[in-house]
Amino acid sequence: MSLMLDEARSAPEIIRSQLRRNAPMMADLGEQLRQSPPVSAVTVARGSSDHAASYFAYLCMKQRGLPVASLPPSLTTLAKTPWRASGHLALAVSQSGQSPDLVATQQALATGGARTLALLNTLGTPLGAASGTEILLHAGEEKSVAATKSYLATLSAMAQLLGHWNEDRSLLTALEGLPERLEKALEQDWGPAVEALQAADRLMVIGRGAGLAVAQEAALKFKETCAIQAEAFSGAEVRHGPMALIGPDYPVLIFAPPGPEQAGLLTLAEWLESVGAKVLLAADASVAKRQLTLVDAGHDDLQPLSVIQSFYVMVAALAAARGSDPDRPRHLNKVTCTL
Repeated sequence: MSLMLDEARSAPEIIRSQLRRNAPMMADLGEQLRQSPPVSAVTVARGSSDHAASYFAYLCMKQRGLPVASLPPSLTTLAKTPWRASGHLALAVSQSGQSPDLVATQQALATGGARTLALLNTLGTPLGAASGTEILLHAGEEKSVAATKSYLATLSAMAQLLGHWNEDRSLLTALEGLPERLEKALEQDWGPAVEALQAADRLMVIGRGAGLAVAQEAALKFKETCAIQAEAFSGAEVRHGPMALIGPDYPVLIFAPPGPEQAGLLTLAEWLESVGAKVLLAADASVAKRQLTLVDAGHDDLQPLSVIQSFYVMVAALAAARGSDPDRPRHLNKVTCTL
């Protein structure tokens, strides 16, 4: 078993512990944000953490009507932008908390008046020191270069934060049952995807809404662990140009969990099949034509976690089938330092 697969399989228990340990702090932080609400928010992250940040951004905009943007760190490190960020929330996301560009950006936003918050998997980091509030992921050391458990723990922490901020009892209740549902997601058989993609050199991954965040993460994992050129698109955006790439047997992985986005994604899957694409449709039991099974996460806003939990198991198997080592992708290091 690869470290990647072992770590992915540990995620449900990690999240169970994390939600319990962070509940008092999240409740207090939610109260603070209600008492002094930000006028908008920015996220500061790279790689998988930036994909997680897009999940937070979508849910925050959906639930609170609060504009959220992903901030390019180069605006600070290269352009030396003088931030005017009073009244804004700056959420930095990083497993290691070490990357100089994230640290510099968070420091500059704090100097510009932003309220700074960091989601981290390690205590005593430069990014934590640059932030007014730290939230630990409690995912434990992640040894595989390909992040899995830390990504899932980041999404669950974001959902818990928003649940307390919004006093959303339905979301918080669904979070209590999430670890058990993720355990079921681990056991789904995505063997058809391994078989279909073993010889692939390119593919599309499609999601929508909050699910675009896990489509982006899946595309990255295909690159990292399997050396497959994968691109992620929204189910709405893919019709604006990327469709021109589709030819006979072009592989397309579609994440279509329960929720308001599902109907449009199912229609898209039918059209792609009609033009000859090799469609791998991941959906719940209500969809008879699915090729890959999804476990209902119990709440629309948590469906991306169930999706990516099942995906991680599949992509680890795919890497092994292609003769790749997902724990040591070529040219990559666990901590990336950029400016």
